[in-house]
Amino acid sequence: MKNRTVIGIICMVIAIAFTFIVAPLVSRMTTDSTDVPRLSADIKRGTEITEDMLETASVKKDSLPAGVITDKAAIVGKYAAADLFAGDYLTEFKVSGEANSADDVFASLDGSKVAVSVSIDTFAAGLSGKLKYGDIISFVVVNRDTGKSTIPAELNYVRVITATTTGGVDQENIIKNDDGTYEIPSTVTVLVNTAQAKLLAKYQDNSKVFAALVYRGDSATANKFLAVQDEYFLSLEENPDAEPTDTEDEEEGGSGTDIIKKANDIINGKAD
Repeated sequence: MKNRTVIGIICMVIAIAFTFIVAPLVSRMTTDSTDVPRLSADIKRGTEITEDMLETASVKKDSLPAGVITDKAAIVGKYAAADLFAGDYLTEFKVSGEANSADDVFASLDGSKVAVSVSIDTFAAGLSGKLKYGDIISFVVVNRDTGKSTIPAELNYVRVITATTTGGVDQENIIKNDDGTYEIPSTVTVLVNTAQAKLLAKYQDNSKVFAALVYRGDSATANKFLAVQDEYFLSLEENPDAEPTDTEDEEEGGSGTDIIKKANDIINGKAD
């Protein structure tokens, strides 16, 4: 009887050990793995995440942090909501549908584009204070001496970062006064390449510059306008002797008509 009791106790201990130690261990070892995208490089807040910034890691399902995005397609094209680092797994809190503030854009500058501010001489020149982050605009340039107006081909489609008052307050942070009025922005800050920045600096000295709103809406469509502008600069690199085609004055039409046609083509889905 004593031997049976001892044997019973031993069996119970083995069963308990198997239940609470061996079985979970075996389960962990045999749990299916899944492929999870993670960052392969450090990126700054506001940076658009591209496929070459991601790598795939095989991870045990039960060891995945909560909320990790496992579908690469749900990450590519999104923006970093904070500074992120190589090896980071991404969650909905770490990515954003778009870089939605001036600070996001400034934090993501990497030398390929620059931010430059243009003075707004009149209420009308700044679209009556209506410019917002992400707007696609054209710059209409009026020569102070001749009065001729142009939309330079280099400035057909430009993205607005923010508009700022003389007190340094960005458009999105402007607060109405008690009487319902508010301070009007005196500069517009745009994202451009260095050639565009030099051109804008030149026009600030000898011309009046007006902002013409081309498109306000989803970022995918906005990027189509910017792609058209990038193609223009690419064509200049391939044909350095080519003359700009959209620099006609206001009496001859030209760029103003062309830009409206291009804008309509993109919005109506006629342009790639």
